[in-house]
Amino acid sequence: QVQLVESGGGLVQAGGSLTLSCAASGSIFSINAMGWYRQAPGKQRELVAHIISGGSTNYADSVKGRFTISRDNAKNTVYLQMNSLKPEDTAKYYCNANIVATIAATVFRRDYWGQGTQVTVSS
Repeated sequence: QVQLVESGGGLVQAGGSLTLSCAASGSIFSINAMGWYRQAPGKQRELVAHIISGGSTNYADSVKGRFTISRDNAKNTVYLQMNSLKPEDTAKYYCNANIVATIAATVFRRDYWGQGTQVTVSS
């Protein structure tokens, strides 16, 4: 089965930087879109950044100019470079990918989610 594993979260001071990574593994045929979402307690999960296989990106207005999403298709990995972090960026960050996967001769296409990685920005 396909798994997404995030890494790179942690505690950082306001104005600092972190880079998140998400590696997809398993019986993957192709990955369409990959993205990063975040969720704080008591709030809905929101899209942070999104990238498709061709490289086109979009960002939430709150992170434009500060965050950069990229992907390494050969490694099935997506990154989120976060600069100028603010306390309001504090949340659990989740990797999402729309993946065509295979089990034996059976093909599946669905969204997969990572377990999340916590980002905490202190004042």
